Amino acid sequence: MAENKTAEVPATALGPIRPLSVRITDGLRAQLEVIAQLNDRSVTEEIRIALEAWVESSRSDPKVLARAESVRAEIEREAKTKQSAIEAIFGGTGAKSPRAKSGPA
Repeated sequence: MAENKTAEVPATALGPIRPLSVRITDGLRAQLEVIAQLNDRSVTEEIRIALEAWVESSRSDPKVLARAESVRAEIEREAKTKQSAIEAIFGGTGAKSPRAKSGPA
């Protein structure tokens, strides 16, 4: 099994491939190696495919969708609070650089 071969980047990839270290039992590793061998793929490729399938199924999971909406709302609340704080400190629509004083006051 050639685990060092370069994996193809799938069309669904969101950027460059980056390493991820995962700790698993010897038994699970052995099973993955057998599945990879049967599919003529590397263990890394099998894991990537499985993770992509899990992410895809999570997109339609009602519990995940509800939690995502809750997190999105919290992010929006925090952003509004920070925007208000910036406006209170600096006024207007954004931070302005301090004006340099010219001459004696």
